[in-house]
Amino acid sequence: MITYITKDSDVLDFICWKYYGKTSGILEKVLEANRHLAELGAIFSAGVKIVLPDLVQEEEAESVKLWS
Repeated sequence: MITYITKDSDVLDFICWKYYGKTSGILEKVLEANRHLAELGAIFSAGVKIVLPDLVQEEEAESVKLWS
């Protein structure tokens, strides 16, 4: 787990992309860990602390082909 301190005009999707390398499914988990962010708006001022949780990689589901 890492605590990120925002710079002026940071946005959450860019922070997630920079740290995790993607945003799909990640934004929701970061917001869940940082409920206070919802009331701050989309663009953060400098000094906001954001906890970036360690995420467990989900195993890919095994697929079965019915027809080849």
